[in-house]
Amino acid sequence: MSYAIFTLVFPNKPTKAVQPNKQDSHTLRKNSALGDKGSSMFCIEQLCAVIFSSPRVPNQRNAHTALPSRPLGLTTTMATTSDDERSDNYVKKVQIQDEDQNDSIRFKDLGVVDILCKACEMLKWKSPSKIQREAIPVALQGKDIIGLAETGSGKTGAFALPILQALLDNPQRLFALILTPTRELAFQISEQIEALGSTIGVKCAVVVGGIDMMTQAMMLAKKPHVVIATPGRLIDHLENTKGFNLKNLKFLVMDEADRILNMDFEEEVDKILKVIPREGRRTYLYSATMTKKIVKLQRASLSDPVRVEVSSKYHTVEKLQQHYLFIPAKYKEVYLVHLLQELSGQSFIVFCATCNGTQKLALMIRNLGFTAIPLHGQMSQAKRLGALQKFKGKARNILLATDVAARGLDIPHVDVVINYDIPTHSKDYIHRVGRTARAGRSGKSVTFVSQYDVELYQRIEHLIGKQLPLYEIREQEVMVLQERVQEAQRFARQEMKELEDKKKDSRKRKRGEDDERDAENAAGIKNRVRGGVGIKLPNRKKGKWESFR
Repeated sequence: MSYAIFTLVFPNKPTKAVQPNKQDSHTLRKNSALGDKGSSMFCIEQLCAVIFSSPRVPNQRNAHTALPSRPLGLTTTMATTSDDERSDNYVKKVQIQDEDQNDSIRFKDLGVVDILCKACEMLKWKSPSKIQREAIPVALQGKDIIGLAETGSGKTGAFALPILQALLDNPQRLFALILTPTRELAFQISEQIEALGSTIGVKCAVVVGGIDMMTQAMMLAKKPHVVIATPGRLIDHLENTKGFNLKNLKFLVMDEADRILNMDFEEEVDKILKVIPREGRRTYLYSATMTKKIVKLQRASLSDPVRVEVSSKYHTVEKLQQHYLFIPAKYKEVYLVHLLQELSGQSFIVFCATCNGTQKLALMIRNLGFTAIPLHGQMSQAKRLGALQKFKGKARNILLATDVAARGLDIPHVDVVINYDIPTHSKDYIHRVGRTARAGRSGKSVTFVSQYDVELYQRIEHLIGKQLPLYEIREQEVMVLQERVQEAQRFARQEMKELEDKKKDSRKRKRGEDDERDAENAAGIKNRVRGGVGIKLPNRKKGKWESFR
């Protein structure tokens, strides 16, 4: 049975820095720089030994403490204050222990009204999740909330249900604003809120980039109850869309707040906070991680908040089977194809570091007969949404994505997450693997670690507080695929070149059409001037318009 602990958080003393050992640094650099000379494979056992015997990470810059090679014990009791949280003093804190979920509790027991309880039943939400059990009663008391919860824990329901219940008591247009870091997450939240509020006629508007502003302005003119937006596009409408304002806003939600701030939306968020009312407004700030920027934002936007935390600082869900796979960088594609074959019949999300790499890898996998589709930031909004719908609808079972898909997206049938490129920020690992094992289901993740990723991998293990097991794989079976994979790579490179050539031709044609249009306009003006037709040009001195002939 879960229980809550209320505490006052006081700052701890700073930790004394420890310098990395030079001998260990030299050993790791020597073993990490294994080249491709001699045999086609380097000695995995030797490199594994280096990783798990080295007590510190080499060349770590600006670190408070060196990273141990052995895992730290997970603590599910009272959380201590970390460097990111030292200034977060005197905030009421609710921490839920990681005990078995109490299935006897229902949404009605939390104070949710019957009509919304029925909506939850229609969505097959049998019982509230941990974050919902603790956050909803606090929200219904009218308090501001800082919610810290792992991905897939039901954060959307935790803030949507209190908003809809308040809307029932006080029907009003432009009632709530929900800020998200990505377009895809905005559409997903809109779908969930409209599903929960279908019986009470809730109207939502999604305001994100990549879509015509005029269409969005028409939606905002109808004054929906809930606006779900990315910060940049919302500012565009607040500054340019006539008649649109948020002066009577009652609820502000910042979902994935840490990522909103990490994506350099701080200036936009500050502008939004200045144009919405402070008095009479409830604010919910939800995030998977607590950072110094979040603490700063909390002070600026929340009033006497309650912090609801459902786990130890950083950890992954219990039903997630996590593994690592040590491989040479030059054979990553071969190992990926083997893994897709070995686990065929399951659905995958493969995370890559760059848009170009994602596209090329998707083409290569398609050439080998897999049903794969890419998702990255260089795709148009329509193509991104189309890719998601195909993957959700199981028309494609492999989604190759950059970190645009790592946060917040609820894709229920993801069986395996593969970190093809290891994340440079350890916290991103939590969000990537959080795409699977959601809502109590089981899942699997495999992280590819090359000879160049040793330090990044150690940081991940240190963050999650445990040592991952090696994924068992037979090298001989993998290398049988090498020739086929190389041929598929060659075709993928050709296709990428053709796509790039098409883009260049398209840009040239567009420039040519623009030049031709400019020439026609210039000729038209000359003819009008010669014909004595008055043309209005600005008089810069007087600031008025004068007619020239």
